[in-house]
Amino acid sequence: MRDDDANRGADAFLTAIVLGSAAGGGFPQWNCGCANCRDAFAGVAGLEARTQSSLAVSGDGADWALLNASPDLRSQILATKALQPRRPGRDSPITSVLLTNGDLDHIAGLVTLREKQPFTLWATAEILAILEANPIFAALDRSLVDFKAATMDAPFALTPTVEATLFRVPGKAPLFLEGAAPAAPDAPQAALSDFTVGVSLRRPGARDAAFYIPGCAAMTPALAARIDGAAALFFDGTVYHDDEMIRAGVGVKTGRRMGHMPMAGPEGSLAALRDVAAARKIYVHINNTNPVLRPDAPERAAVAAAGWEVAHDGLTLPLRAPAETGR
Repeated sequence: MRDDDANRGADAFLTAIVLGSAAGGGFPQWNCGCANCRDAFAGVAGLEARTQSSLAVSGDGADWALLNASPDLRSQILATKALQPRRPGRDSPITSVLLTNGDLDHIAGLVTLREKQPFTLWATAEILAILEANPIFAALDRSLVDFKAATMDAPFALTPTVEATLFRVPGKAPLFLEGAAPAAPDAPQAALSDFTVGVSLRRPGARDAAFYIPGCAAMTPALAARIDGAAALFFDGTVYHDDEMIRAGVGVKTGRRMGHMPMAGPEGSLAALRDVAAARKIYVHINNTNPVLRPDAPERAAVAAAGWEVAHDGLTLPLRAPAETGR
């Protein structure tokens, strides 16, 4: 079981646990023969397995919210003591789920939560409509699971001690909604819509403590200004090079075509966020082809030199108030 730091740091502003740090498919991906996956399957030291992207957050260690519901959610709960039942009966400390987009790697885990457990499901109206249109999500008992549409840029109570605010980030609609003739493989996907959002997290009445943005196709001045000064920034680290999957021979799409800005390059996240202050900058949603998964890779060294961390499953952050982190 993972080391559980959820009850450490009694003065923490919020506690965040990275449940899954990989992009869709996880790492290693079950059918991928890229160099990273081959070595991970072979047990090469340092190539740590990762489940699909999700974050848990709490302000009191009692009520927990999930940010996205990974297909690996059951194994993530098994590995995270803070999310396990504490009393007899059906007693999950997970009281809410918030979706940042409608991608399969962020919604499929909702089916895991179908066993008659009350919780609130937050998302944009557009994402909730995706769930309403798919009969598989009728497995969630609507007498117990409350679907709530969040208004953009309007704070709401995610848990009794965590306030969240959604904001649009450049991205795209889920792949399964693109239709029979999607855009060209290398076409950029950077429109603002209610299908892709970021989340700010704070204690009620306080200043923003953390930002969770697992999918972002481009950086805008408004977005950079919003996240400047955060206690923690969890940001899209899907690919290092925009054409990485093409180079690896495992796909035909660029990172931007999939709705993810690369780390490297003049318009990559390392350059775009160089002057954005955050006490901790952490890459999440890391694709199996990304060279930063290798601890000895030059790309990993470049990320570290720029002040970024590469998330791993189970990474736990007791976040202090922004005033204590130099905001």
